[in-house]
Amino acid sequence: MFFAALFATYFDLRANAAHWPPAGIHPDVTEATIGLVLLLISSIVMVFATRAMDRGNDTAARWWTAMAILAAVTFIGLSLNGYAHDPFTIATNSYGSIYYALTGFHLLHVTAGVGILLALLIGMRSPALRAYNRQAAEAMTYYWHFVFLVWIGIWSTVFLLQ
Repeated sequence: MFFAALFATYFDLRANAAHWPPAGIHPDVTEATIGLVLLLISSIVMVFATRAMDRGNDTAARWWTAMAILAAVTFIGLSLNGYAHDPFTIATNSYGSIYYALTGFHLLHVTAGVGILLALLIGMRSPALRAYNRQAAEAMTYYWHFVFLVWIGIWSTVFLLQ
């Protein structure tokens, strides 16, 4: 619901603006698309991790989860680099405010997701996460897929459609 409210705010601001995005603001579509690919890869990799857990292949499950974490950390670095080079801030105008609210709260969720995936990676050493007894691992994976789906919405709204 939180992201739904942010998207509604974005579309309301966009509908009532004379120019959107404002003059001089050009979101980096290439960087956002690279981020999309990174999150897509990490989401797919978590499917492989889940399947490895189903087969009882703990080594492969840990490896796939570590790869998802690596992709997520790369996404975080890419996002922070983008923020450092944006020609606008959260205080510049309404576009900057909603841009940083949407992308910033998503980045917060990605960061939390990295923590969740790290907890999963550490927890994979426990028999509690073995096949047929791993509801917590499944929930963590669903959270990660949610993070990817939200980025698809942000990418298509903020960067693709503009």
